[in-house]
Amino acid sequence: MSNPSTTPSGKPLKQIHLAAHFPGVNNTTVWSDPRAGSHIDFSSFAHLARTAERAKFDFLFLAEGLRLREQGGQIYDLDVVGRPDTFTVLAALAAVTDRLGLTGTINSTFNEPYQVARQFASLDHLSDGRAAWNVVTSWDAFTGENFRRGGFLPQEERYSRAKEFLATAHELFDSWAGDEIVADRETGTFLRDARAGAFVHQGQHFDIHGQFNVPRGPQGRPVIFQAGDSEEGREFAASDADAIFSRHSRLEAGREFYADVKGRLARYGRTHDQLLILPAASFVLGDTDAEAGELAREVRRQQVSGATAIKHLEFVWNRDLSAYDPDGPLPDVDPDLSEHTIARGRAQVRMYRDPLATAREWRELAAANKWSIRDLVIETGNRQTFVGSPATVAESINTLVQADAADGFILVPHITPGGLDPFADSVVPLLQERGVFRHDYTGTTLRDHLGLAEPAARGGEAETRRVAS
Repeated sequence: MSNPSTTPSGKPLKQIHLAAHFPGVNNTTVWSDPRAGSHIDFSSFAHLARTAERAKFDFLFLAEGLRLREQGGQIYDLDVVGRPDTFTVLAALAAVTDRLGLTGTINSTFNEPYQVARQFASLDHLSDGRAAWNVVTSWDAFTGENFRRGGFLPQEERYSRAKEFLATAHELFDSWAGDEIVADRETGTFLRDARAGAFVHQGQHFDIHGQFNVPRGPQGRPVIFQAGDSEEGREFAASDADAIFSRHSRLEAGREFYADVKGRLARYGRTHDQLLILPAASFVLGDTDAEAGELAREVRRQQVSGATAIKHLEFVWNRDLSAYDPDGPLPDVDPDLSEHTIARGRAQVRMYRDPLATAREWRELAAANKWSIRDLVIETGNRQTFVGSPATVAESINTLVQADAADGFILVPHITPGGLDPFADSVVPLLQERGVFRHDYTGTTLRDHLGLAEPAARGGEAETRRVAS
C-alpha cells in the first residue's frame, strides 16, 4: 500500500490519536454476553490496558458514576455499576503498563481541589508522567445526596466552580517549580526552599492556603480533558482543556463541532494544536462489510432488551411504562411534563427538551415503519460509529480525521475486556500502513503521545518541545 505524506488536497496527513474506553456507566457494554468478563476484577482492567498499549494507543479512559442509579425507585441494573474507585484502578494499572496514558474522570462538583490535585500529582509520579484528568460536573441532586450539601448546583454555578476548581488545582501543581529537592546527604539539606509548595487561593468557591505536599510531576500538570457539550462546556474546553471528549463522531456533526471549539481557542491565546477533539466511538468488525452489518444488528438487539427499551422510553415519557409490551405499540398517553423525574441521575433525560414533540415524532416513525417499542429504541438510539471489515473501518477513521471532523477517537468496545483485541490486531496495522498511526511510542509521557507542550512552572516560560506522535 502506498504511504503518501499528504491528502489529495495537498494538506499534510494528520496523525491519528486512539484511546480505549473501559465501558460500564452506560448501556454500550453487553455484560450478558458469554464473552464478557467482570467489571470489578482487576484482571479485566489489566487486559484492556495491555491490549491498548500493545496497539500503541495514547491512553486508557475511565468514566465514573458516583451513585447507583434508579428508575421508578428501583436500581437500574441494565448497565454496569459499582466499579472500583478510579484512582485505585489507575494506580494499579500504572504498575502493569509502561507507556499507556491513564485518564480518570473526577467530579469537580463534589470534591475538593487539594484532594484531587494530590491524587493526580501522585498518579503522575507513580506512572512516570502518564496521568490525565477528565474534569466533569454533576447536574443532579440525586447524586448530590451522597455528598455535602445534599444537592446540586445550577449549571452556571457548576461551570463557575469547575473553572475555579481547575485553576486552584493548577496553582497547587505549580506551587513546586521542580528544582526544590536537593537531597544532599553531606550537608543534610533536603529542600532548597523550605516554602516549597506554598499556596494561597481566595475565590468565590475556595478559600485555602498552605503547602502542597507532592513535588512537581514528570508532566508538570496532568493532561486535562473536558466532556461537556453545552455552550459553557465548549467555552471551558477552549479556555482550559488539552483535549475534549466529544459525542460528535459523524462527518458533518463532527466537522461543525470541531470548527466551533477550535474557533474559540484564539480568544484565549491558544492555537489549534493545543486542544485535541476526540469523540467516543463504538465499532463492530467482520470479515466483510455485510457480515459486520449483521453482527452490528445483533449487538444492538443485545444492548436493547425488551426491559431496556421500556426504560429508555421512560426517559421521554417520564412515567412508569412497565405495563407496556416492548414488542407492542407505543403508549397513547402523553409524556408527564411535571418536574418529577422517573429516571433520576440519568443524563439522557436532559436530551429531550420537548418530550411532547419527541413523542409525536416517534409515534409517526413507529407507525410508518411498523415498529414496536423495542424496534423504535433500537433504530433511534446510538448506532455503532464504525461498522465493516477492518479495511472499511480503517478508511472511515482516516477519512474523518483528515477531514477535520476529529483528531482521533476514544474507542468503546461492547465486550469487556476482550472487545478491543480484534481492533488492535486488524485495524491498527492498516492505519500504520497508511502512515497515519505510530508503529511505536516516540516519547514516555502522555503529553509526548498527544504532542502537547509541558506547561510552565511558576513564573517560567512554557516549554515548546513537541514530540511526534
